[in-house]
Amino acid sequence: MQPHDHSPLTDFIEYPEDSMLARSADFLKNMQRRHSIRHFSDRPVDKTIIENCILTAGTAPSGANHQPWHFTAIQSTHVKQQIREQAEAHEQGFYNGRAGQQWLDDLKPLGTDASKPYLETAPWLIAVFSQKFGETKAGEKSQNYYVHESVGIAVGMLITSLHNAGLATLTHTPKPMNFLTEICQRPDNERAYMLIIAGYPAPNATIPAHAQQKKSLSEISSFL
Repeated sequence: MQPHDHSPLTDFIEYPEDSMLARSADFLKNMQRRHSIRHFSDRPVDKTIIENCILTAGTAPSGANHQPWHFTAIQSTHVKQQIREQAEAHEQGFYNGRAGQQWLDDLKPLGTDASKPYLETAPWLIAVFSQKFGETKAGEKSQNYYVHESVGIAVGMLITSLHNAGLATLTHTPKPMNFLTEICQRPDNERAYMLIIAGYPAPNATIPAHAQQKKSLSEISSFL
């Protein structure tokens, strides 16, 4: 490697192999309990829990460690109402033909439609933004790298962290999403990437049968 400022790795924990096997199996079982739901309770969730989960997402690897993401955590009833109104308006066009028949047919087993009441019901919405470029401490424009990949990893870690904390989640990607940039008052260098709904499941929460069908190890992997 080229010369660079560095420090020794001191916080890595090595586990015995039998412990590693047990931990990996336990974590798999934990994540198999993660489900996307569309019926949320309005029970409040402590802000500190959301902060910790966002900080966890912020530890994700990124191109040149530029961390090209921003998370806007939304608790305001007024802002959530604005987001629902805009999202549903766009979704009406999506379900009325803009998506194309094949896409709509593929969505039917999930039972989704243009109505998104959970955008107001859930205690937290987290709007994720990707940053095409950043700024140096001197205020100069700084190029970001592998933005889509970096933000995708961070989002995965955010969803995992929210589930690990005991919350249910749903990812929402209305198209177009530029209304999120306006509502959240984000700068021009940022692009709305995803909206994550987080909270407790409602008593009547369900999981579509189709969503429980996961591909097998042999279908998603190969070992060389």
